[in-house]
Amino acid sequence: MGILYTDDPDFVFHLSLALARGHQTLWCDSGGAQVCCRSHGNWIGSAGCHNGGMNNQTYSPLAGLPLLRRGMRTRRASSYDRTGGNNDFVRVESRATHALADLSGAGVIRHIWITLACDDPMIRRNAVLRCWWDGEEHPSVEAPLGDFFGQGWGEKYLWASLPLAAAPLGGNALNCWFAMPFGSGARVEIENQSDSPITNLYYYVDYEEHQNGLDADTGRFHAWWNRAMPGPQAAQGDRENEWETLGVQPKNPADTHNHVLVHAKGRGHYVGVNYFVDSPTPLWYGEGDDMFLIDGEPWPGSLHGTGTEDYFCSSWCPKEIYAHPYFGYARVNNETGFLGRTHCYRFHLEDPIVFDTSLRASIEHGHANSLTLDLCTVAYWYQTEPHLPFAPILPREQRQPMPPILPTDIHRWRDAFRREQGGGPVWGNEPLPDSTRLK
Repeated sequence: MGILYTDDPDFVFHLSLALARGHQTLWCDSGGAQVCCRSHGNWIGSAGCHNGGMNNQTYSPLAGLPLLRRGMRTRRASSYDRTGGNNDFVRVESRATHALADLSGAGVIRHIWITLACDDPMIRRNAVLRCWWDGEEHPSVEAPLGDFFGQGWGEKYLWASLPLAAAPLGGNALNCWFAMPFGSGARVEIENQSDSPITNLYYYVDYEEHQNGLDADTGRFHAWWNRAMPGPQAAQGDRENEWETLGVQPKNPADTHNHVLVHAKGRGHYVGVNYFVDSPTPLWYGEGDDMFLIDGEPWPGSLHGTGTEDYFCSSWCPKEIYAHPYFGYARVNNETGFLGRTHCYRFHLEDPIVFDTSLRASIEHGHANSLTLDLCTVAYWYQTEPHLPFAPILPREQRQPMPPILPTDIHRWRDAFRREQGGGPVWGNEPLPDSTRLK
């Protein structure tokens, strides 16, 4: 997204682009007809503008559609049947890798669509998507297939946002519109780490070839999956104390034990995250603050949040499906309290977080990292290369979701509580002995 104001107080314009495209050269028809954006002569986007301020502006990413593009060619890599038949898919054997696109020259991937069939119900977690740009050694994108497209825990469900969506039937169609520029080549591949073959892999990779190359300031797209499930790491030791349930809560003047969303070195901007949380407690999982430490700065950093739901642009411990193009709750738990799985997303398409040398973005797991949570995140950002290589992705066995907490499990919790209370007609809401409360 771009916002630009002229120095002339009588002429102000606001330009909105459909997606961040890196550095652009801007020009405006001062008569008020059109603001256009080009990179090396290639059309990027446009919006209307008017003299006399912001109140009567045209503000639409559709405004530039009539402009004709030059210096580029639209292409597609797909799984179509090369014989002219209708078997428009490829088969990917167990432990095999398939390249969806292996491109040369300069260009931009604009859209990826994938659907697949496999006997493995966990194929969305057991297949891994990777992307390399410009012949780099380490992938710039590495994530389980489903998580990258916004489906957690190997599940299938419908959801929609501006850059990512899972479409009918039943969330089987995975879509991505993040722009993925490359200067001298690109490779997109899927590795099937399942014991079962992917019998039918259908895909489109829609891209542009840019005859005049890319602007030198064009960042490369990155996405990284991170899973962590630490126990309580607060100053009170191994006690899960949220909402002062067990006594006075601790403080956390650091980000040391936070769940890491991004650890990047270079120049770029962070554009969002898919956040998948599985909570083994019915207490609210979302008191943890988001923290962004930019260019090596110390805690508390330039951007310090006030709670997980606040970062995801919502409030007051929500538990309802909500879909906005930039943020929302694609999946919520249907258990007691906040027990179970919730998928939140937040895309900084209007407000990317810019860094010049480095970025460490993280979020607490409960206030002051006081809770045990199974957290999986996929962060998305653009930056210069080379990037900091990712830690090796967890092996398949360590990527499997935790089992659901069942009523029988909760009953065992009740039995332990009754025994701690000395037995008898214990209801379950009796106060803890004073000796166990945190002071």
